[in-house]
Amino acid sequence: MDLYYTLAGFVVGLLVGLTSIGGGALMTPVLIVVFQVPLVTAVSTDLLYAAITKCGGVVNYYRQKMINWHVVALMLAGSLPGSWMTLNYLQQLDDMVQIESLINNVLGVSLLLTSLAVFFRSRIQRISETVGANTKYRNIVKFRPLITVVTGLGLGALVTLSSVGAGALGTALLIICYPRMKMPEIVGTDLLHAVILTSVAGVGHYSMGSIDFNLLMYLIIGSLPGVFIGSHYGVKLSPTLMQPIMGVVLLVIGGHFIFS
Repeated sequence: MDLYYTLAGFVVGLLVGLTSIGGGALMTPVLIVVFQVPLVTAVSTDLLYAAITKCGGVVNYYRQKMINWHVVALMLAGSLPGSWMTLNYLQQLDDMVQIESLINNVLGVSLLLTSLAVFFRSRIQRISETVGANTKYRNIVKFRPLITVVTGLGLGALVTLSSVGAGALGTALLIICYPRMKMPEIVGTDLLHAVILTSVAGVGHYSMGSIDFNLLMYLIIGSLPGVFIGSHYGVKLSPTLMQPIMGVVLLVIGGHFIFS
């Protein structure tokens, strides 16, 4: 079984490198559906898995000075309190069935939202660029910090409950709120925010005793080379080919969790 965990880590890491879609949206369903890992353990373990897997990308974007620290701070001002409130709420629930039902439903919704973000990423970017070029956009700019914090609050809660959305949903939110920011800077900014958020949420889940560190180790052993190889070949693949495929996969999996 340990070998299969490592193989799963490699395959998911490869797909993350090829498509830039976060590990949470792919790994959590694999752990639950394929390996029958308990739902709470899968979500908790995957939070730290996602944080570790994305660290290499953060270092790369930092070296290229493609991280907007001000925007990261605004997102964290919302997402960290959102994560903290969610963890407190989970700790107050005594019924494990109730916790699993809540996480199952939120996981399904997060996967569906992520699939939509993947499907319409290019369209969202085009619309955002058009809005950004409009002079009326200047009237909205003064509210942008508040909008960033509020959306970060919701994102923090979603990610803490499901381990899904820090990547694709975070990127979509940044594209909408910051249409004049270059795409590499958006990706780098979102990566750093995702690493910090999933790390904090993962530590919170650790305090609840729901992380399987042996499982985490085998997943990381496979995912790191997978991400490296996928990133190398990902630049040669057209996003118009890979993104719709991943969008359909996430849509189907999300529907499975909601209606199961």
